[in-house]
Amino acid sequence: MPVNLSDVKVEIVLPNYNSELYIAETINSVINQTFKNWKLIIIDANSNHETRKILKTYTDHPNIDIIWLKKKRQASFCRNLAIRNSKSDYLAFIDSDDLWEREKLYKQLKFMIKNKYYFTYTNYFTFKENLEESNLKEVKVPEYFCFEKFIKNTSIATSTMMIKRSSIGNTKFSNTKICEDYFFKCQILKKVNYAYCLPESLTKYRIRRGSLQSNKLRNLYWIWNINKNYNRFNFIKNFISVLCISIYSLKKYGFK
Repeated sequence: MPVNLSDVKVEIVLPNYNSELYIAETINSVINQTFKNWKLIIIDANSNHETRKILKTYTDHPNIDIIWLKKKRQASFCRNLAIRNSKSDYLAFIDSDDLWEREKLYKQLKFMIKNKYYFTYTNYFTFKENLEESNLKEVKVPEYFCFEKFIKNTSIATSTMMIKRSSIGNTKFSNTKICEDYFFKCQILKKVNYAYCLPESLTKYRIRRGSLQSNKLRNLYWIWNINKNYNRFNFIKNFISVLCISIYSLKKYGFK
């Protein structure tokens, strides 16, 4: 049965801070999408002059809105602000150093509408700094997640996910230094029960040396913290969650 996307609109949330080395490439990967009925919302958390100079070259694009914050804010604040102001049928997310394949939005929307899914994600490639074929490593994720499965394997990459706006409601990213997307996904999974994978690698996820997310022990600490203070897990459930997540992380990325 053919899927009609002519009346479907998707908004894309992009939090940004001091990403002058990568932001143009990321924005262009959105502009080059084969699906054209999108709006990109960039929330800039008071970036440096070099980054703002690049962003200003996109201010006249009819499909791009830039919200300029007057002081540095965490990614969670930026994403929550964009969600609060969104009006589209679907929301997608991309980070300021990641890249999308040209048919990412089209294929994922078609997948969601055809199957009546509320929350989806895709496989993806990881790469370190330079985008070369030899640096790409494909990460294939499970075909579906429920809440209990996700708290043991956090393989839904934020830049791959798309969610039906009506399923988000007042759900927010947690106000934590990192891993704010972990609790957001937990909450959405509790609401919709399942998230489903479109089994194609449609995103390239950049692993930057020295970034907040690159330190595995720090990530595990924050997941422990979120499980305890937000998910309200007891010690045993939290320990099992963090242990399983660490094992899957080693399988995906190795020790580096």
